[in-house]
Amino acid sequence: MRKFAYCKVVLATSLVWVMLDMFILLYFSECNKCDDKKDRGLPGRDGVVPRPHDGPGEMGKPVVIPKEQHEKMKEMFKINQFNLMASEMIALNRSLPDVRLEGIKHILVCLALISVYKRIPHVLLYNFLKRKLEQYVRKLEVPVRIVRMEQRSGLIRARLKGASLSTGQVITFLDAHCECTMGWLEPLLSRIKQDKKTVVCPIIDVISDDTFEYMAGSDMTYGGFNWKLNFRWYPVPQREMDRRKGDRTLPVRTPTMAGGLFSIDRDYFQEIGTYDAGMDIWGGENLEISFRIWQCGGTLEIVTCSHVGHVFRKATPYTFPGGTGQIINKNNRRLAEVWMDEFKNFFYIISPGQSHTCTHTHTHALSLSLSLSLSLSLPPLSLSLSLSLVFVLPVLLGGRALLTQRWSIMDINVTVNISHCSPELWGLCVCVHTFGRD
Repeated sequence: MRKFAYCKVVLATSLVWVMLDMFILLYFSECNKCDDKKDRGLPGRDGVVPRPHDGPGEMGKPVVIPKEQHEKMKEMFKINQFNLMASEMIALNRSLPDVRLEGIKHILVCLALISVYKRIPHVLLYNFLKRKLEQYVRKLEVPVRIVRMEQRSGLIRARLKGASLSTGQVITFLDAHCECTMGWLEPLLSRIKQDKKTVVCPIIDVISDDTFEYMAGSDMTYGGFNWKLNFRWYPVPQREMDRRKGDRTLPVRTPTMAGGLFSIDRDYFQEIGTYDAGMDIWGGENLEISFRIWQCGGTLEIVTCSHVGHVFRKATPYTFPGGTGQIINKNNRRLAEVWMDEFKNFFYIISPGQSHTCTHTHTHALSLSLSLSLSLSLPPLSLSLSLSLVFVLPVLLGGRALLTQRWSIMDINVTVNISHCSPELWGLCVCVHTFGRD
């Protein structure tokens, strides 16, 4: 009996161990399957366009064109106002250096990005690799939709069209001549996840228009503007460094954005009225959307953890209908009349030709703060808008002396009254939030 009982114990123990071994085997087998699925689901472009590790431009190095091809290079340069020959020699997914700060490289962002590419390739225009663009993007594992405008519509209306057809919660705008580094998108999405009214821009690195050399941008500059309403880069002030307690890995609050590269929450983009669709081609839209964000309760930041390269061209390869000056001047007038209130006088003083192009109708109550459809359904009301922005700018006083003063826009009173507005300015959109009614 004792032997029989002992055998039962041994048998039971053996069965337990066998079952435990089977459980462990099945567990790790399923884990491997999960890993395989994850690997298959992650975006990968190496199978589509192999990367030559020793090819031209790898690791962001400049492309050297042989002397015997310089004449052809100059002719091709005129097409897009950058070195097209060098661009065609570079792999679509060339390797780039990690230009982030050392402190940023060790920050882990807990964000799953299954349906977003690790990086964005070079500009995709018309044809690549002698095939049509539509044929190329069909090979990408992440669905890509190409939308073509029926006629030339300009940057602003093209972006509005793309935004209206997009389906994601976050909309990211990128100029065509951009190149993204590893891990560029996660920090932008992380900030918007924390606050949907935070609009974020990456640090803009420089891609040489001559050699396509990739050069890191500075994390110690932010966006501003002068009274001609030109965007300008300025050193990050000490007060902003103090706010971040000297931690350069934290985002920088910026008065304005360059405009070509930013991410914004879809709902907030709609709440503030999107872009001003009345602006033509491009010019002034970056300041307009910047003012719109700050005055509609949002925050504009440069996220130092994100780097995107941009080809800065010395000239535009296309024309502006009616001339460059006419288009940009019109856009700037719309910006000044709607958003700058009494501060628009500085713009007109320093740009005297601008005031002559404004008709008498334009000088009436053009502080339009709702879209036309909403304005027509509401009686005139006053909104108290606050732009919590203190910025050092050159101020023209009395038309004589240029002085540097601390300028702030606080509690701007805007009256909604379209009865005297020119139809040319109808459709200007501002946020629909009322911060106070009189």
